[in-house]
Amino acid sequence: MGYAQLVIGPAGSGKSTYCSSLHQHCETLGRSIHIVNLDPAAENFDYPVAVDIRELINLEDVMEEFGLGPNGALMYCMEELEDNLDDWLTEELDNYLDDEYLVFDCPGQIELFSHVPVLKNFVEHLQRKNFNVCVVYLLDSQFITDVTKFISGCMSSLSAMIQLELPHVNLLSKMDLVTDKRHLEDYLTPEPMTLLAELNKRMGPQFLKLNKALMELVDEYSMVSFIPLDLRKETSIQYVLAQIDNAIQYGEDADVKIRDFDPEDADE
Repeated sequence: MGYAQLVIGPAGSGKSTYCSSLHQHCETLGRSIHIVNLDPAAENFDYPVAVDIRELINLEDVMEEFGLGPNGALMYCMEELEDNLDDWLTEELDNYLDDEYLVFDCPGQIELFSHVPVLKNFVEHLQRKNFNVCVVYLLDSQFITDVTKFISGCMSSLSAMIQLELPHVNLLSKMDLVTDKRHLEDYLTPEPMTLLAELNKRMGPQFLKLNKALMELVDEYSMVSFIPLDLRKETSIQYVLAQIDNAIQYGEDADVKIRDFDPEDADE
């Protein structure tokens, strides 16, 4: 059994910074993780790259060869990855033994985890290779400045949850950059009626029924909630990692080590 995190979220939400901090944290603990770069446009890394999609295909080469823009070229690269799941990816995964822990640093194009099936097929391939996978969805905490943006972030996360059908941990990233954290409390522990009233104030009366339905979706089903992540605090990283480990049942398959019982020691 292998274990994997699929790190997704909008561009600029701090995915690579999260991967780097997670690697440093695990290195301090003496725990082994391997980070995989799935962004064909990435150039600089603050963590050792175990597997790199650029060895398969490079964004600049695709742009030059096919005359595509950055977004179109990235989608082409990801579809090329999808076509090589049984070849290139399988060969790379074979280098890692059972109980290995992989973290996949993904591109930030939202269509990859909202409706395009590339990542869904990718995680299904990982599952066939006996990996337990958890999605880690990052949303920039500085983006959550009002209720409309909060609802937008919730719907984006929910879209990824429905598309990928995996255990899901949502993080509010860049908490270390938020100067006034008090305004975020309303969104970490939301009061639906308060948020609904605020949402109705900001939008026209024709949206009242839609607003009510959205708030009921967020509240009654408790499908979307966010954990604040402050990378300056080891306790914050430790708590997030514990939530993810629990979601993928990391370590639960490990053999229990029992010391031989000596009756003489018990009498002392």
